[in-house]
Amino acid sequence: MTTTAQEPRAWPMLIGGEEVHGDGRSMDVDNPFTGSVWATVPVGEQHEVDLAVTAARAAVDGPWRSASPRERAQLLRRLSGLVSEHAEELTTLQVQENGKAIREQAAQTRGLGPHLDFFAGVAEDLTGRTIPMGEDDLLYTVREPVGVVAALTPWNSPLSLLVWKLAPALAAGNTLVIKPSEVSPVSTLRLAALCQEAGFPPGVVNVVTGDATTGGLLVADPRVDKVAFTGSTAAGRAVGRAAVDHLARLSLELGGKSANIVFADADLDLAVEGVVGGIFAAAGQTCVAGSRVLVHESIRDELVERLVERTRRIRLGDPMDWSTEVGTIACRRQFDLVLDHLASARAEGARAAVGGGRPTAPELEQGLFIEPTVLVDVESSMRVVREEIFGPVACVQSFDSDDEAVRMANETEFGLAAGVWTNDVRRAHVMARRLRSGTVWINTYRRTSYLAPFGGVGMSGIGRENGRDAVDEYTEPKTVWMGLSTAASDPFDPFNTGGAR
Repeated sequence: MTTTAQEPRAWPMLIGGEEVHGDGRSMDVDNPFTGSVWATVPVGEQHEVDLAVTAARAAVDGPWRSASPRERAQLLRRLSGLVSEHAEELTTLQVQENGKAIREQAAQTRGLGPHLDFFAGVAEDLTGRTIPMGEDDLLYTVREPVGVVAALTPWNSPLSLLVWKLAPALAAGNTLVIKPSEVSPVSTLRLAALCQEAGFPPGVVNVVTGDATTGGLLVADPRVDKVAFTGSTAAGRAVGRAAVDHLARLSLELGGKSANIVFADADLDLAVEGVVGGIFAAAGQTCVAGSRVLVHESIRDELVERLVERTRRIRLGDPMDWSTEVGTIACRRQFDLVLDHLASARAEGARAAVGGGRPTAPELEQGLFIEPTVLVDVESSMRVVREEIFGPVACVQSFDSDDEAVRMANETEFGLAAGVWTNDVRRAHVMARRLRSGTVWINTYRRTSYLAPFGGVGMSGIGRENGRDAVDEYTEPKTVWMGLSTAASDPFDPFNTGGAR
């Protein structure tokens, strides 16, 4: 199957269960492989943001609040079925938006249904605690929804990273106003329509499309109780400042500069495949990309030789072709940024052992392709080692001891993920404890699950997504304290008040 030209389709926003076209201003949605405009979406202004937050507020304070856990679970399971039923359509929309290879995008889309099913179960199992205080008191906690959630999502995995927010938020009884990336808004609009079809009440799921200004208006709205953002660290800082201004709850899943560490005793066949998948899958456009390859000096030359040979065999091509392994960069702005990083690396003395620029094959000239690149002769002070590139660029450095590997891996402001390749069980677990990151993979890489919490430390973010931990991000614990004694007590006795403030 190949990508074909089509007339641009105008997609409306979804607000309060209604299609909203805005005031006439729109944005083009480009196909990064063909370069053609295949869709347009409205640019949400203050009026549309107000409408969406008002609809979400009315729903969370009205019919959605009274929905039972079982009803919420049933709707999530119904949405899961619809998403699975429309998996091919949702996959195609995302490939057209961001140029990710269909073989990878289809696998991500297939994972949405099980993710929603898991949180349907969580919806029916949101429990508090009973705290023993003696026979004169009953003390317990309940978990209640935060309220209106502003979900700002990126372009690299549009629906997966949306469902990471949407599923726990809905399971806990919140409502959402979603602002997708301007690069990939269409798949989100289609998923929102499926939410309507599943039977979620009007106002529970709203989508406002637009640019960074639209997102800023949404985050700054004081009626928003929680902001969930995935994107760059620079953008996350701006989002965080706006959210904190009105004390909204906040979770940020931001950038990374992850180290993939290969020890001398590692299985090199496995390690090479793990390094290749860790940095070149999705054309390197993933927050956990293993962009810093740290290899023991005794095997450095062999690893580089194997890595270069394997990289040369990667198949670039039409993202809609199932034989393609790596597709395009998602948009022109990111494409230019990756090329700028490569130019900077050359200027600072790094050398491309393979790749290093645009491919020369005629069939790839029209698309935003960048060759999978392995840089050697790099130093820790170089920009390509310090900054997130978000493209298919691996920087190889060597170390001579476990302590040096830890120092080099942790020598970054980021802390999202890390990989360790070794057959020494003790070393593996010691490294996992010493590495400053939210996830450590051992003899594997770039794996996530709805069962396990995911998030970073440092400039990689705040909070966790996935697993039962995610629900804590979308609920507030409430303490209920009931006196059971019928005997009057001295109100000024500190033992009776428990030191209340």
